[in-house]
Amino acid sequence: MNNIIEKANLEVFAETLLELGKKNKDIIVVTSDSRGSGKLVPFGEKLPEQIIEVGIAEQNLVGISAGLSAGGKTVFAVSPSSFLTARSLEQIKNDVAYSNHPTKLIGISSGISYGQLGSTHHSIHDLAVLRTINNITIVVPADNFETRESIKQSVNYNKPIFIRFGKKPMMKIHNDNQNFQIGKAIKVLIGSDVTFIAIGETVQRAVLASDILKKEGISSTVVSMHTLKPFDEKTFLESLIGSKALITIEEHSINGGLGEKCASIISQNNINIPFKILGIPDEYMINGSQSDVLDHYDMEPEKISKIAKKMLK
Repeated sequence: MNNIIEKANLEVFAETLLELGKKNKDIIVVTSDSRGSGKLVPFGEKLPEQIIEVGIAEQNLVGISAGLSAGGKTVFAVSPSSFLTARSLEQIKNDVAYSNHPTKLIGISSGISYGQLGSTHHSIHDLAVLRTINNITIVVPADNFETRESIKQSVNYNKPIFIRFGKKPMMKIHNDNQNFQIGKAIKVLIGSDVTFIAIGETVQRAVLASDILKKEGISSTVVSMHTLKPFDEKTFLESLIGSKALITIEEHSINGGLGEKCASIISQNNINIPFKILGIPDEYMINGSQSDVLDHYDMEPEKISKIAKKMLK
């Protein structure tokens, strides 16, 4: 890996949406006082007839977006993930998923993106609560490439979908000719010693940990599980063949997210492998920047590599 740092996924989302909106007048953006934080100011300036501001009213946001979707519009409902998936969970369940409207729910500033604003603004619950709702796809892009492709594919996606973005500039993980498909995980690296299954921005940390391990003669498989639901069980199980340890990494609670999904699969398939879930534990979180918090909870690349080496022993 060249470790090239690109833009924040959130910026690429907004740029891609503007490009698509210029070509398709049916694309409508609905925001809940999040035009600025969602990097959508240029969209509003260039396409003022295609953006609707509802103010700080997330339940209205989802209801209005579902109604526009029912009327044939291609709707992107944009709001901070912590509020979108908590305040308006009932509307997501009933107005979008149960009613089967292909609304694109965009959770911005997700995970620990709000840093020092603390637990009230962190969204470490969103994947867990949405996983339990029938008829909704969950996508968490790892880098600019996955972001761009997920938004492009979501335009014609014919069922409800939730896409989650953070605010931090991201490392370039994929080549431009990489194939991307919603629902199909990507093997970033292939090795024989330890398997890392990561989602969203934590894929970068898995790659950096694998770089450290490589210098010590340890090879890693790194899988970007960008779609949490539907889960690509086939690629997941393939990544475990011959592996000596499994580590999952997520910017989310250890309860109900990626790690527990993987635990369920390996348990039901009677797979015996040393296994560790890295995420946010069930406790009052420390306060600090996104990097400070993730590093504290053992998701710093050096710590990840040490955990892997200990498991391999």
